[in-house]
Amino acid sequence: MARVRTDAGANAASVAKLRRLLDELPEELGQHVFTHASWTNRRAGSYERLAFLGDSVLSLAITSHLYPSLEAERFGAGELTKIRAQTVSGRSCRVVAERLGVPERVAAAAPAGAAATVPNLISTERVLASITEAIIGACYLTFGYEPVAEAVVEAFGSLLSDALEHPVDFKSTLQERLARRGSLVSYEVVDEQGPPHERTFTIAARIEGDELGRGVGRSKKDAEQAAAREALERLRGGASGGS
Repeated sequence: MARVRTDAGANAASVAKLRRLLDELPEELGQHVFTHASWTNRRAGSYERLAFLGDSVLSLAITSHLYPSLEAERFGAGELTKIRAQTVSGRSCRVVAERLGVPERVAAAAPAGAAATVPNLISTERVLASITEAIIGACYLTFGYEPVAEAVVEAFGSLLSDALEHPVDFKSTLQERLARRGSLVSYEVVDEQGPPHERTFTIAARIEGDELGRGVGRSKKDAEQAAAREALERLRGGASGGS
């Protein structure tokens, strides 16, 4: 009797095309993809510039797939923007990185003196997401747009489906909940780190002056969503506790 493909098998299959392109990269470019900036004295020798390029290629590939696929009457520009943002978010890129085996590849690429830094790097969403974008950027430089776009749409397909079926908008949910009690939420940037093309934002969600949630993201929108999510969890916890 035929066996139903396991989730692990389906996940591995979803990145097969992108993995094949990655494995066929020229050796030097492949090394750049997995080289953290702290491991080299040359900025051009790390994945940062490739990630900058790959971010744009990823966004265009998903946008080009979404635009003709969804009904114009149901999905206006605002809805398309939210779906794309969720699909290509840092969290989604991390999922693809793990399916590609990026943590293991980073560990294998680390120079001898940098082995101690690997566990922290491969547990950081920003790093794994950036490497996913770097892979896409490097593949674009080597193979051109069409094969890379096809591989990207396949790799992010399950994440796109999830965004369509379970749209995440914690900010709207939080504001609707607060509106019922006459409260408003404001968002404040409390920290920024990293170079301009790889910035990480920390944002606090404040309700009546009190911080109720804090989130980190590679864009202010992502950080605000994370802060709103934490605020919702605290509000729900307070409600369940009878306060």
